[in-house]
Amino acid sequence: MDLHVRLGGRGDLAEQIFRQVLEAILDGRLRPGERLPPSRALAARLSVSRNTVGVAYERLAAEGVIEGRVGAGSFVVPGPLPAHPAGRAPTGVVAPRASFTARPIERQAPPVEVRYDFGIGTPDDSLFPLTIWRRFVAAALRGSVEEYSTYGHPAGHPALRAAVARHVGVSRAVRASADDVLLTNGAQQAFDLVGRVLVSPGLRVAVEDPGYPRARLLFDSLGARVAGVPVDDEGLRVDRLPPSARLVYVTPSHQFPTGVTMSLRRRMALLDWADRAGAVIVEDDYDTEFRFGGRPLDPLQSLDRSGRVVYVGSFSKVLLPGLRQGFLVAPASLQPALQAARQLADWHGDVTTQAALARFIDSGHLARHIRVVTRVYADRYARIAAGIDRHLARWLAVVPSSAGMHVAALVHRGVAVQASDVVGEAARRGLRVHALADFAAGQPPMNGVVLGFGAIPSARIDAGLALLARAFAASGRPGGRG
Repeated sequence: MDLHVRLGGRGDLAEQIFRQVLEAILDGRLRPGERLPPSRALAARLSVSRNTVGVAYERLAAEGVIEGRVGAGSFVVPGPLPAHPAGRAPTGVVAPRASFTARPIERQAPPVEVRYDFGIGTPDDSLFPLTIWRRFVAAALRGSVEEYSTYGHPAGHPALRAAVARHVGVSRAVRASADDVLLTNGAQQAFDLVGRVLVSPGLRVAVEDPGYPRARLLFDSLGARVAGVPVDDEGLRVDRLPPSARLVYVTPSHQFPTGVTMSLRRRMALLDWADRAGAVIVEDDYDTEFRFGGRPLDPLQSLDRSGRVVYVGSFSKVLLPGLRQGFLVAPASLQPALQAARQLADWHGDVTTQAALARFIDSGHLARHIRVVTRVYADRYARIAAGIDRHLARWLAVVPSSAGMHVAALVHRGVAVQASDVVGEAARRGLRVHALADFAAGQPPMNGVVLGFGAIPSARIDAGLALLARAFAASGRPGGRG
């Protein structure tokens, strides 16, 4: 490959070449086993004698970082490189420090191979209609080159905005036109755009507790004063909202992570509170397409008559997370600011994927896919509920849920075991499961577990729950219900 080397001044040219090639090797730009430019070619490009380059290469070989091969050239030595002062930071130099305090949320590697995966948030990729999807992507790529020759609208591909408005209008009774829809790279970018537009340092933001950690951390990173608000079997406790809160993040249709549905009485109370407080509600309507029981309640957005609700949705669970397709439906008063924030962030999303998804929705394939997946997930939910009753009834009680891709279960009062301990014991046995305490924001954490069923085949559920029961038995003693 062509290696960039800068030569300047009247100093030792061989020394300059040596130093810059050494730095390229030590910082990984030239990888182990990679061939260096031939000395003749590098000398011609730098307008120096071949002997000058040869001296530099001889010094690199003496340092043990390159080796010559007869008839082949010079190569970076394979394997680990020797420690060298050139790879260290200069003494006295202070590295720049970020004012942004958040850190990436990383999955901890399990102590042993995961044999039973009850992880949450992962859809079953074997159910994804890949052949059909490829056809729509190919059709989108055959479109006019004009779609790719200019920057698009920050709100996203017009056809997908219209398709999303129809989809959520039919499936969730959301009141929206294409102009109300802004396409995003997943739900997380939607939350970020809302935060950029509405959150200023010191603003009080209320979130569910337990709740979705990435939303809480996002608002915190923007300088908000984030307050956790407890949830019960009717959802968010509206009576516990801080009076000073001006933004409320909720998952009313399928509370994350407990799975409860916010009652209609509580929804109306929240909308009334937002009117009186002059607050905005961010409604995260994640994974509610997978409904397998009970009558669906209207989303807050469809009940809102004051323009207080920003509705956020995503196709990450319905299709695949890697496609990064999400959206928000916002009041007209917020659209200009949200679109400007999107344009400043990354202008717009991937045109090909958005065009393909628009065709996928309009053709009816999305609706058919959702029906297929819902039947599979309904079966897995039923198997988990029955398996907990069969193997874990001494320890756990299922929190009733009627949608989604996971189920929560609470440890009975009087049981001398902490779910967090059980999760660690289960991991050592090759089972992935989550503790409700992992999603706490400040309130006393609930003692329970969360089991996802997107990543585990139906046939492995019962054996996985039997293994979880052994983890409970190893972590404490069963007690009475109550």
